[in-house]
Amino acid sequence: MKINEYQKLAMRTASKESKEDLLLNGALGLSGETEEVADYIKKYLFQGHSLKEEDLIEELGDICWYIAIMAEGLGVDLESVMEGNIDKLRTRYPQGFDRERSINHNIGDGSNFPKV
Repeated sequence: MKINEYQKLAMRTASKESKEDLLLNGALGLSGETEEVADYIKKYLFQGHSLKEEDLIEELGDICWYIAIMAEGLGVDLESVMEGNIDKLRTRYPQGFDRERSINHNIGDGSNFPKV
């Protein structure tokens, strides 16, 4: 499946009432889903639970869904969002990850991302 195809398919199950609804639903949903991922990892690392990879994979899918509807609310396709992120990382780390550049990087103004 292509990235932008995923976004279109995700929209089948999204509340499409308004741009604001998509943004708010996406932001709140991302917050909840990332908390679930953090809780799985916390329980695995600190409470002796087994790592349930299938559960984490399912949560990652939920996170993708919320990212897709937020992108839709912003009027941008996921491929453009991802390309902008890679461009930013190439600028920040031209030779690949570097600890010193990570510590001292100057967060850009987002100019590598598509304008909406």
